[in-house]
Amino acid sequence: MAQDENTSLTDKYEDRFKTEEFNVIMLLQSTADFSFKDDDFNGGREFGIGVPLLDFKGSLQNNFMYRLQLQLTRTPSVIDAFVGYRFSEKFRLIAGERKPFMVLELDPSPAKTDMINRARLVGAMVNARETGLTFLGDFDGFYYRAGIYNGTGYSRANDNRFLYTGRIGYKTDDFNFGLNASLNRTREEFVGNTGLESAGDRSIYGAYIKYDGETFFGTTEFLESQFDLNNTALEEKITGFYGTVGYHATEENDFLIRWDHLSFDVSGIEDSDRILLGWTRQITELVSIQLNGLYQVNEVSDNQLGVSGNFQFYY
Repeated sequence: MAQDENTSLTDKYEDRFKTEEFNVIMLLQSTADFSFKDDDFNGGREFGIGVPLLDFKGSLQNNFMYRLQLQLTRTPSVIDAFVGYRFSEKFRLIAGERKPFMVLELDPSPAKTDMINRARLVGAMVNARETGLTFLGDFDGFYYRAGIYNGTGYSRANDNRFLYTGRIGYKTDDFNFGLNASLNRTREEFVGNTGLESAGDRSIYGAYIKYDGETFFGTTEFLESQFDLNNTALEEKITGFYGTVGYHATEENDFLIRWDHLSFDVSGIEDSDRILLGWTRQITELVSIQLNGLYQVNEVSDNQLGVSGNFQFYY
C-alpha cells in the first residue's frame, strides 16, 4: 500500500517537474561512517549528510539544452552550469562547468554509484568539475567525448594553459568499453586530493569495460597519471584500478564486491588495496539504503577496517 501511495504521489508531480524542457532532480542523503580504529580511515567515526543536490536541466525544442546543479554543502554551491546546442546526435556542443569525461567512475550521479563512495582513482587523479567546452557524439554504437578546459577544477583559476580530454568507446545492450586520454598543461596544479603538485603537462590515460546484464553487472577500470613533481627533478606516476562485480538478487536488492587499488611511484604516499562489500536496497521508488564494509591492506602501516551506511531520497 505504501509503495502504491508513493508511486501515485510521484505521478502527480511528474507533469510539473519532470518534463523534457524542465526537469527538477533532488537528492538528499544521510550517511554514517565508522572506523574500527580511532583514526580517520573511511572518514573516521561520524554522521554526515552526503551530497545534497538540487538540479535543474532540460532540452528545448530549438535544440538548445541547459543545466544548473547546486550542491548545497559547498560554497559556492554551483557545481554544474552550462548551456549546449545539439547539432545532431553525432555532434553536440556544451559550454560551461560540468564533469570532464576523464574516467568512467566519475560519470554517474552520486545517487547511482555502485558503492557509497567512488573508487579512489577518481579523487586521486581527476577534478570533479572543469570549466570549458565539451564535444559529444554518438553513432551506430560508437561514441566520442572531447573537451578543452581551464584545468583547475573548482578554483576557477587560469594560467592561460588548458586541459585537453578525449574518450572513444563502443556500446552494446550489455557492454560498454572505451579509452580515456587527457593532458593538463596547467602549471603548479594540485593533483586531485593527494596533496601533490604538478609542474605541468600532466598526462592521464586509462581504459574501462562495463557489463550490465539481467542478473550480473560489473565494471573494471584502469587509470594512470604521470607528471613531474613541482620544484623537484622527480617524475611521479599514480596508478589506480578497480573491479566491481554485482548481483541483482531481486528487483529491490543488489549485492556487490569491489577491489580498489591505488599506488604511487616516488612521492612516499603509501600504496594500498581496498576490498569492499556492498548491499543496496531500493525500499520505494524514491528511497533506498546502501551498506558498505571496507577492509584496506596497506603496504607498510597496519591494515584498516570500516563500515559505511547511506540512507537516501532521490527524486
